[in-house]
Amino acid sequence: MTNILDIRRVYRAGAGEARGVVVVIDVIRAFTVAAYAFAGGARRLWLVRTTVEAFALRKRESQALLAGEIGGRLIPGFDLNNSPSLMAATNVNGLTIIQRTGAGTQGAAGAFNAMHLLICSLANARATAAYARELAATTAGLVTLMPTEGRDYGAGEDAVCADYLEALLQEQDNASDLLAENLAHLDALGRFDFLQQGDADFPFDDIALIKGVDRFNFVMVGQRKQWDEIEYVEVKRRDDV
Repeated sequence: MTNILDIRRVYRAGAGEARGVVVVIDVIRAFTVAAYAFAGGARRLWLVRTTVEAFALRKRESQALLAGEIGGRLIPGFDLNNSPSLMAATNVNGLTIIQRTGAGTQGAAGAFNAMHLLICSLANARATAAYARELAATTAGLVTLMPTEGRDYGAGEDAVCADYLEALLQEQDNASDLLAENLAHLDALGRFDFLQQGDADFPFDDIALIKGVDRFNFVMVGQRKQWDEIEYVEVKRRDDV
């Protein structure tokens, strides 16, 4: 394991620039949804860019569930929206989840220069940081953090998660305190207010799951795949970290 890390940060628009161990972050809400899918026993995730790709891949595996959003809303013909609380309440044991979102899955699909690809939210940040640090021995210490949020780059929840990951990677004793302070700041800015209304696509119960830090001690490991002419990222759960 390397002790000296070269930690870099790129955003979704520059996904192709990400190198080394690439950690793609989507807190609200794609990779929080992904974490709860794996916690519920999902077999794997297939991350795609488009709805066309999602529907095509389901022809390959007819029992797969389609999950995701466009503009935060359930996509017509999809089984699940982008809600972690809905995912947690759904029986997904042994199933493949095909996921398309506007931020997280786009970032993962675009990180084509990654040597190792991990997806992450606050729900499994500490486990992800530990595994990324282990993998960094194969990348000369290079770790790239990729917040995928589409608003105020550098100031939102994905950047907050990236700050937490960086503090953990650097083994800072104040990592948890830093995160708590940054989450309180987001609360003060009203970042989670859109979930207060109880909308079917933005349920109130999502808030606690989004902010549930380090609930899971597993990592979500991606690998680039191709089927027919569709390029996608297959993600599996890894527990031995």
